[in-house]
Amino acid sequence: MSWIPSSLVTGVQNIFNGQGSGHAARVQSALEDIREAMLNGLGESGASTASKLELKVTYANDLHDLWYLRGDVMAAISAISGEAKARRKLDEISDMFRGLLPKALTSRPNNLG
Repeated sequence: MSWIPSSLVTGVQNIFNGQGSGHAARVQSALEDIREAMLNGLGESGASTASKLELKVTYANDLHDLWYLRGDVMAAISAISGEAKARRKLDEISDMFRGLLPKALTSRPNNLG
């Protein structure tokens, strides 16, 4: 039942931040799109070897949960398809979060690339 306090806090934060139901609908739509992208990234073989991760992604409560699962998803994809493919997929997934999370949670530009 941890979703009740989380949803309540998120709802109160949205009221004070001036975000209405339009933002909530956009977030919900993005949540499902990101979840699907993560599961597709794991693929058939990834899902069978990382079934615990698949469950975590499937039942993540909000965007924050999915944001923090990105590293695990990258590790699973990397183990199956290599790090280069995993990095490309993770970059695509990370871009899907743009504008939906506080700036403190988003990735910093990488000068190492």
